[in-house]
Amino acid sequence: QVQVVESGGGLVQAGGSLRLSCAVSGRTFSTTAMGWFRQAPGKEREFVAATSWGRPSTYYADSVKGRFTISRDNAKNTVYLQMNSLKPEDTAIYYCAARVSPLIIATIHYPHRYDDWGQGTQVTVSS
Repeated sequence: QVQVVESGGGLVQAGGSLRLSCAVSGRTFSTTAMGWFRQAPGKEREFVAATSWGRPSTYYADSVKGRFTISRDNAKNTVYLQMNSLKPEDTAIYYCAARVSPLIIATIHYPHRYDDWGQGTQVTVSS
């Protein structure tokens, strides 16, 4: 089993920055990739970014491209999401998820393709 714990959420003004962290423990060797998703009230969970543990490739939703950066520290089993130029529409609960199957572009957006999820961290951007 893999445990996923997010941290770093909070309240920030529009234009500000936050960095989310996602610590992975347990059977980490079984995971190949990590993803960040978010869910705003009344909306479906949506893909934000993803990266592989063993490859430098990163993937982003169009809505965050150029503003958010996903990175990882393999030694610490931790993934980060640096969020800059935040907008009120970025307000959501942000979830980190671990994936066993390799990242395939066609499936990176689907929450059901990720296996273990954290409890989420709230990000609120005020206008």
